[in-house]
Parts: sequence; structure tokens; C-alpha cells
Amino acid sequence: MRLSIIIPTLNEADTISENLKALQALRLDDHEVIVADGGSSDDTVALSRGATDRVINAAKGRALQMNAGAQIARGDVFVFLHADTRLPTEVEHLIATAVVGERRRWGFFKVKLSGSHKLLRLIALLMNVRSTLTGIATGDQTLFVCRDLFESVGGFPQLPLMEDIAMTKRLKRCARPAVIRDYVLTSSRYWEQHGILRSVLRMWSLRLAYFIGVDPNILVKRYYGHRV
Repeated sequence: MRLSIIIPTLNEADTISENLKALQALRLDDHEVIVADGGSSDDTVALSRGATDRVINAAKGRALQMNAGAQIARGDVFVFLHADTRLPTEVEHLIATAVVGERRRWGFFKVKLSGSHKLLRLIALLMNVRSTLTGIATGDQTLFVCRDLFESVGGFPQLPLMEDIAMTKRLKRCARPAVIRDYVLTSSRYWEQHGILRSVLRMWSLRLAYFIGVDPNILVKRYYGHRV
């Protein structure tokens, strides 16, 4: 079973080298790493070359970038990894156990946040409880999908925001997810830069608006301001 690890990037020069270094053992085991860049204006693309199997330029937007990466991927299972997230050790064994042993065609990991603030641990706990109960995960939890299932559902919905939630809802209609108890470690920089409580309230309000039918094109402007 071969993994294709697909990383959407946009101006990740500060962290991409270190994060790609952690994936080199997987490349030595014949898994592939693909960076799908959305038009970085820093050195992300240059730093990614040599530490990946492919670096491609894609239209900006995580859904578009991840779909573009999947189009050229050669693996049996696609792993969609955020640029600021670290996989657990033995990730290939964990995914193989879920896909081959448990016959699950897709799934995600539990998550830990990198910061030390107690509220961050609570946020991660609530994310893990919610996703385990609902089968709906966010991109921070590193979605993995068998190639045939990914292709059968048409890839990620082409949304500017909430593409991860929309995708897991789409996959749930086809099969139950595997929830891997080992943790991915994702950066807490967003919460720390924008204020932990303020960030939580913002994300809750955005998700609520999405669930009641607000256009994601409106939500993305609320999330990023007027920089989109």
C-alpha cells in the first residue's frame, strides 16, 4: 500500500523545510510527498524542491490545491496534510491497519495543538470528541482517503472555505470513517495570533453559518477579511 501525502501550501517558508524533513523516512519507504502550492510569494516552492517528489503550481484555495495534487498522485491512499501539521510515528502502519485490517476506506486522526496554554488542550479535546461522535473532521486532523473512494465522490468540493467539513460529509454517505487514536500535532499559531477565545468564537460562528446555508464565498471573506 503506497501513500501519497499531499500538502497544500501558501507562504509557508518559515516552517516548510522542517516539516518536510519529518517526511523523508516515508519517501525512503517508497511513499510520495507532493506539494501543491497556491501561488506563494515567499520561498516555499524553492524550499520544497528536493524534499518532495513533486511540486506543482495550482489555483489558490485548499480544495483546488488538494484536488490538483490528487490528480498527479500515484499512491493507493491519499493523505491530505496541512503544512503546519506533523504526522505520528508509524503513520503508514496506522493507516494500513485502518484500510487493510479494518477495511475502512477513509478516516482521520485525533489532534493535539502545539501550544502549552490550557485552553488549547481543551480545544483539542473538544475537537476530538466532536469528530469521533459525528464523523465530521477538519483539515487539521489529516484526512486520508483510498484513491477509488476519492475519485468516486469527485474529490473535494470546490469551496473557498469549509471544504474539509463538506468532504467528510460527502465521504460519510459512502462509508464510516476510521478515527485513529494516535495524534497528529498541528500548530496553534492561528489561535495564538488572533486570541484563543476570539478564534474559537469565530470558528464556531462560521461553522454555524455554514450549516444553516450561508454561502462559503461570504464566509471566506469573514475568515480572511478582505484579502481574498
